[in-house]
This record gives sequence, C-alpha cells and structure tokens, in this order.
Amino acid sequence: MEIEYTGRTDDGVVFDTTRESVARETGLADSQPDREYQSITVEVGAGRILGGLEEALSGLEQGATPTVAIPPEKGYGEWAEKQVREFETAELRQMLDGDLPEEGAYLETQDGNQGEVTDVGDDVVEVDFNSPLAGETLEFDIEIINVN
Repeated sequence: MEIEYTGRTDDGVVFDTTRESVARETGLADSQPDREYQSITVEVGAGRILGGLEEALSGLEQGATPTVAIPPEKGYGEWAEKQVREFETAELRQMLDGDLPEEGAYLETQDGNQGEVTDVGDDVVEVDFNSPLAGETLEFDIEIINVN
C-alpha cells in the first residue's frame, strides 16, 4: 500500500509528514534539511509501523483520505519512569572522552536507543529513554495513493 500522511500531536504540532509542502509550512523541513519528502510503501500486517496506524490502514481503498486518532497504547506507549536511567557523572564523562552533555542533548546507547538528557548533576546524569511521543494521542491525515 502506498500512502501519504501527516502526523500531529493532539495539540496540533506536526511531528512527521511525507508531504514537502506541509514540512515547509510547519518548519519541519528546516530541522530535517536532507530528508526527501515522498509517499511511502507500507505492508499492512508486517508490524513495521505503529499498531494503531496499521489497524487504521487495514481495508482502506485507493483514494481514501481518513483522519485517524491513535491513543498512546497503540502508538509510542505511555511515558514510563522505568525508561529514565541514571548514570554516574564521572563514568559518563569518561565514556564521552571527557565531555559532559547538556540538558536537552540526546545520547545514543550502543544498541541504538536514544535518550534525552534531562538533568546533569555533580554525581548523577539522568537520561530519559521514553520516546518524545510517549503518552501522546497522535492524529494522522492519510491518503491512500495505491493499494498493491
């Protein structure tokens, strides 16, 4: 299935789109200057996209243009305290070749997980590995371009 989409948080902020015009309008293109905006092909049932989005796409016909709301449990999940980890400041500084990240910076673990540094203390650095969209109800405007 080939689709175009625009994803928004429940307060209307666009966080992703396949449409270049929307990306430019919302400033998203400025934060992703190398991205190519074009339709994508998804395989419904393959489990490679958000569960709620996959459910919404199931059975749609070419030309359909639904807007769907996806609750956190079918999107990026609820925000969870267990996803916030603490690292010893000295140990983290050593791992980063003497540097120390600032609050708001993102770190990536060896297994590819990204976390946002939420607190830098003398003894402990707190990193939140929840998705930035955890706990959010997401709204997607979808257009079905082609059904394979």
